[in-house]
Amino acid sequence: MTTERAGSSGPAKFETIDQYIASFPAEVQTVLESVRQTIHKAVPGAGETISYQMPTITVGGKSVVHFAGWKHHISMYPLPEGDAEFEKAIDPYRSAKATAKFPLNKPIPLDLVARIAELLVARS
Repeated sequence: MTTERAGSSGPAKFETIDQYIASFPAEVQTVLESVRQTIHKAVPGAGETISYQMPTITVGGKSVVHFAGWKHHISMYPLPEGDAEFEKAIDPYRSAKATAKFPLNKPIPLDLVARIAELLVARS
């Protein structure tokens, strides 16, 4: 699967997360790298790969969480189920049952990014 990125001339294929992040404008690169580092802090020892042409964080070789940059937002997939506090916190960002969209024109709630990763690892 290939994905067209904002400002790209067509479908892109990436072999590493570094290549993926480098394909975005500098200000989006900074946000994507923050999301990446936040997930790694929340999931010590996690690996990473590209799956479905998106950065994917792995645990024990198994895909746990994907994140992706878009023209106006950063997405994370899938969304875990959580307690009432988590559900209330994620609700403004929920785009579909299993997708969170964090607008690029607002600060990314990195604490929520970490919580998503922690919940996904706990359930994997």
